[in-house]
Amino acid sequence: MRKRCGSSWLVLPDPLSVELGTLAAESKRLGRWRYGTVSTVRRSLALDETTGKMCRVDATTRNNVTVLGHHHSPTLLLAHGFGCDQHLWRLVAPVLSERFRVVLFDHVGSGRSDSSAWSAERYSTLDAYAEDVLEICSELDLRDVVLVGHSVSAMIAVLAANRDADRFAKLVLLTPSPCYVDDGDYRGGFSRADVEELLESLDSNYLGWSATMAPVIMGNADHPELGGELTDSFCRTDPMIAGAFARATFLSDNRADLPEVAVPTLVIQTAQDAIASQEVGRFVHEQIAGSELVTLDATGHCPQLSAPEATTAAIFAFAGAQ
Repeated sequence: MRKRCGSSWLVLPDPLSVELGTLAAESKRLGRWRYGTVSTVRRSLALDETTGKMCRVDATTRNNVTVLGHHHSPTLLLAHGFGCDQHLWRLVAPVLSERFRVVLFDHVGSGRSDSSAWSAERYSTLDAYAEDVLEICSELDLRDVVLVGHSVSAMIAVLAANRDADRFAKLVLLTPSPCYVDDGDYRGGFSRADVEELLESLDSNYLGWSATMAPVIMGNADHPELGGELTDSFCRTDPMIAGAFARATFLSDNRADLPEVAVPTLVIQTAQDAIASQEVGRFVHEQIAGSELVTLDATGHCPQLSAPEATTAAIFAFAGAQ
């Protein structure tokens, strides 16, 4: 069986063995960058490959920030998950923008972000991604923000809010997991060996891994076009960047950060999610004092695609409440 993955074709002999018909050329070497501060707006430094000098890159350019809706409306900041970009919010963002100022962005290394701003050292943990979120808020002077984080960005949202709680009015954690690895009585859903095998498979055959894993993550086997869309999104990500982000995602443990959340929080989970089970969602809810928990009658890890109406309704009900 042949399956298109981005601009390449995959030959899939069976679900457990993936051979690549073609493989993209070796990933280009990416410029390394350091971090600096300019006045009250924190900005990154990136290597200009033409001049060989470091230059300042504003966060809105670096993270490909897009703004929808009215400037004076309350602000929703939407943060996408691993292997995705802001495009995966397309079914909910226009509706949300009818009542909110919606700010979308791509994490560095994803979508149309400035990949030259990425370095393996800086983005080895979720902390750098949280700092980027705060930079976007600072640069756009966003206040009283409702920060919506999907998947790993739910924990990025937690880290950002814990660092600067005054910046955020509320958090919406969409299919979150603070730790994917089982630990004692805590059931993250994967053993350490499972995660190591997953990461090894990603490193050895990223396009094949994407074609196999994306439909599992998406769920909704009766709508294979959704899994195909997530596969294509994965395939557009540089394999080296994807590998580093996957490690930061699947090896992170943010359980201790949850009780520190001091802003009103909504946890949204689905009825069936192969990546973040209902047990994990309840754990997040129980660890964040005063949080609310909503379980959507939906399947899969990306309800903004598989159940956009229910996802939008849950965000509206919480974000619009006083």
